[in-house]
Amino acid sequence: MSSPIVETKAGQTAATTAGPRRPCVFIHTNPQQMVGALVAAYALKRNSHHADRFDVEIINSADHAFLSAREGQSYMRDGVRRTWRSRDLQSFTPLRFMPPELMGYQGRAIVIDPDIFAVADVWELLSRDMGATAIMCRKRSGPKGWYGCFASSVMLLDCAKLTHWRCQEQFNAMFDFKLDYMDWISLKREPAGSIGLFEKEWNDFDRLTPATRMLHNTRRRTQPWKTGLPIDFTPADAYGPIPAYATIARIAMRALGRVGPFARYWRHPDSEQERLFFGLLRECLDKGIVTQSQIEDEMRHDHVRHDAIEVIRRITPLPQPA
Repeated sequence: MSSPIVETKAGQTAATTAGPRRPCVFIHTNPQQMVGALVAAYALKRNSHHADRFDVEIINSADHAFLSAREGQSYMRDGVRRTWRSRDLQSFTPLRFMPPELMGYQGRAIVIDPDIFAVADVWELLSRDMGATAIMCRKRSGPKGWYGCFASSVMLLDCAKLTHWRCQEQFNAMFDFKLDYMDWISLKREPAGSIGLFEKEWNDFDRLTPATRMLHNTRRRTQPWKTGLPIDFTPADAYGPIPAYATIARIAMRALGRVGPFARYWRHPDSEQERLFFGLLRECLDKGIVTQSQIEDEMRHDHVRHDAIEVIRRITPLPQPA
């Protein structure tokens, strides 16, 4: 790899970032999804012809104490009070608003979730003309998209135009009930005209086709590295115009316990997406980016499926980039 993968630490913000920075792709994660984040970082460099022109950095929730400081406290999500759990599978999501600060509010950045894997050259996105916009992304799918929500899980950012992004301040505002999580995460509070759209293939939701640029295993229940593990996320308390949706799912999970279909992760229905992830993980293992002992430790913590080593051994190697 032409450029190292760096893990950002607490306190590494605009105040400690000296001078202009190269374009950077940030992957925000928590310990539960760290293997996914490492694979995502590897895929970005592996599949780029311009890997020496951008950096990749991992933002780990464990390094930002303001998240865990709110453990057990109430915040607002979709108009409903929720309890903040810093060990929830998606507790990293507020960190997607940190990259402009880490960049010193200068230059270009992309931020992605740890379950997003580049299958094309991300430099095509990093270097594209943004016009007058500050953010480029895609719309949410389904009802959320119909109601004007954007998918902030992949964003191209002009950091100089995002000086109002103050991650810790905005996170804390949720607990003062001044900011609704869903409004924040769906970019509903951004100025009119500041958001442009890119092709959905740059954030392809559980769809892998020849046109896909970055695959997003966004359906948590079928993430390929989680198959068979006990569920470790909380369904939303509301679902836009269908508030009962998550309530029914949550009641079913409680009623069926750890033996019912709602209690464990399912296998991904597309074997090619499973092959992509484990093919990339196999290459990471071969190159020493992750070690077998690290994978085994993640298995013991129920962060990675318990047959991961066996899957890696039998997976067909991926074709090398052209």
